[in-house]
Amino acid sequence: MKNKLILFWVIVILAITSVAVIYKKPTKLGLDLVGGSRLVLEAQPSGNVQVTPDMMSSLQFAIENRVNKLGVSETVVQRAGEKRLVVEIPNVSDLNQAKAYLGETAELDFRKPVTKNGETEWEATGLTGKDLTRANLSSNAQSGQWVVDLEFNLEGTKKFAELTKKLVGQPMAIFFNNELQSAPVIREPITGGRAQISGGDNGFAIEEARKMVDLLNAGALPVPAKIIEENTVGPTLGADSIAKSKVAGVIGLGLVMIFMVLYYRAPGLIADIALCLYGLFLFAIFKAVPVTLTLAGIAGFILSIGMAVDANILIFERTKEELRAGRTLFTAINSGFDRAFTSIFDSNMTTIITCAILYCLGTSIVKGFALTLAIGVIVSMFSAITITRNFMHLCFGTGKLKNPALFGLKPEEIDSEYQAVETKREKAKFGILD
Repeated sequence: MKNKLILFWVIVILAITSVAVIYKKPTKLGLDLVGGSRLVLEAQPSGNVQVTPDMMSSLQFAIENRVNKLGVSETVVQRAGEKRLVVEIPNVSDLNQAKAYLGETAELDFRKPVTKNGETEWEATGLTGKDLTRANLSSNAQSGQWVVDLEFNLEGTKKFAELTKKLVGQPMAIFFNNELQSAPVIREPITGGRAQISGGDNGFAIEEARKMVDLLNAGALPVPAKIIEENTVGPTLGADSIAKSKVAGVIGLGLVMIFMVLYYRAPGLIADIALCLYGLFLFAIFKAVPVTLTLAGIAGFILSIGMAVDANILIFERTKEELRAGRTLFTAINSGFDRAFTSIFDSNMTTIITCAILYCLGTSIVKGFALTLAIGVIVSMFSAITITRNFMHLCFGTGKLKNPALFGLKPEEIDSEYQAVETKREKAKFGILD
């Protein structure tokens, strides 16, 4: 009994924590519920290079990664024709920052001086932003100006080392989006794979340097892309659908709870309390992660409630069968939970596997549904197996079933009770009586 009381207070603490998380954390809603922004990007081939489906697939992947680095989830990035991508970003009204990530290619390249017709020009060296591992914002120890530190990958380190060997005593220019940033003179070969953009005599403003770092870290696009259309999208479902979803959820949950009480009586009431706690825990997890809720995600949430009830029904039906067979109350409860566990686990695992497949292969909307359903199924197992069981033991203990109506049974349905002594809890747990 001591362990059951400890578990009870753990559940109470989890409930209080969940309420605090729900109260403090905002709810992230998808584009279909809160609206957002819509951009149309078009690939810009250069020279004789043709845009291929593989290029567009790579571009789509790169754009999705860039948007994710903005901290925006549930984005829709989909193909539209041969050279266009449609990007929908939920809950974003100011596109200036997002456009910088999506529309600019972050073209960084290093150039060497060449003399043509008596004039010095800058010639490409083949060392570009694609050779970067990462960029960092820092300040120059001497001047205090903001600078951008660059770290090259293995291939870039080799290129940079060879260039600095050839250009000792000469300047090497750093261009960013075809604009000269600085042209430091190479004093000695640099083999460590690191460089620095100083921003010239005046240095960088903090905003300019940070933007450059972000663009460089976002990665180079496989093909230049230009924003040809941009607009703000109102919610397709919006507040009206949220309100209807709440009403539908409350009605559905209410009818389920009423059914559980009417059919299973006392265990049904305990299941209803566990179901409320389940909803509390699950919503807190959605806010803490955070999970962006679309209407499909809300559907997954509500569907997982049915999974949680289904587990309780299996347990209670098994418990009633044990009581009809004449088991003691303690034995019947334990046997009901333990013998129903295999069915509950198998059914939930098949659902989780299906969710994993949908999440890996589906679109963003399908992914939202799969994620919320999978999390809900996992939490529902904790609710049915742990919370309901703990409450059943605390309410009924090891006493005898004096009022069969509490379990929705009639006295004549219960067989004569076995006259035996339960010597070990491990045996009684599985319905074995000595």
